Amino acid sequence: MKGILALVCFLPCLTSGAHLSFPGEGEQREVPSFYSVSDSEIKSISETLYSADVNRATSSEIILNLQHKISSDQTSAGQDYAEQKLFSYVDEDALFSKPTFARLLALLNNYERMTGKEEVVTASERQEVDAFLDEIFKTRVMEKLSQFFVSTGIYLSENDFKADLKEMWFGLYSRSKGAAMDSSGFEHVFHGEIKSGKISGFHNWVHYYELEKNGEINYLSYSYNGPWTGYPDIMAFQYSWTGYLKSVGSFFIGSSPEFELAVYTLCYKTRPNKLCTLSLGGKSAQIQTYSWANSEYGAGKRYLASSYPNSP
Repeated sequence: MKGILALVCFLPCLTSGAHLSFPGEGEQREVPSFYSVSDSEIKSISETLYSADVNRATSSEIILNLQHKISSDQTSAGQDYAEQKLFSYVDEDALFSKPTFARLLALLNNYERMTGKEEVVTASERQEVDAFLDEIFKTRVMEKLSQFFVSTGIYLSENDFKADLKEMWFGLYSRSKGAAMDSSGFEHVFHGEIKSGKISGFHNWVHYYELEKNGEINYLSYSYNGPWTGYPDIMAFQYSWTGYLKSVGSFFIGSSPEFELAVYTLCYKTRPNKLCTLSLGGKSAQIQTYSWANSEYGAGKRYLASSYPNSP
């Protein structure tokens, strides 16, 4: 009977997103937010973020050359079916002059792609991270997401959210069993890494385009093209990065940096380590997230390990 009464008292806390003090730990810990956010709320806020993404590419600003589509059982072969590059045209003047794109581009040369090699973060690189975050939090996308998180009790304020997002995405951890502090969620998702002789992570179209433009990526084929007729779209490609293979690399194409960071963070906070179903322009999309289980920050919080669009 006492156990039943305790459970009855505990359940309201789960549904309200309240902070609980667990015996013996002496500190406040946040109840996981996925208890208090419904699937319909996630779909509604994702449509809001989609509509708010005014910095995304128009259909005339990116032209793709998809060439050969392969089946799912061919993805790991690494065979080159494409004679030409994936990106035929990107209007860099229109897109990359926008402040959030410019701040993203400034970050992409800060990382050592090989796991096992220490990431040395300089003072200027820390300033670039702060400048990027300051810029994306000026956008309507992050304004809408901040309002949603505060209204649902996931965060107390926008400043609370911004500070946690910085740790969640940019805090360093080791993907090399402690040999080096060599990774972060941002590096893994937006830049990409090389681990065990293969490409790990790498889910950002801007970095892909920059590398392809410089002759460092060889496009092989595609295996998925989403139902969207404009941008952002979701696609999956096969490619090699200076000889290292990515058998299935899923991307948003044509999205802004703030949109990608927003939807990935939305899903990570509400459906961690699960498939998270969004609604984007009336069409369904799924995001897969993973938390980093081997280390934590703050009061038991987990760094983001990976987040990417799921491609059927």
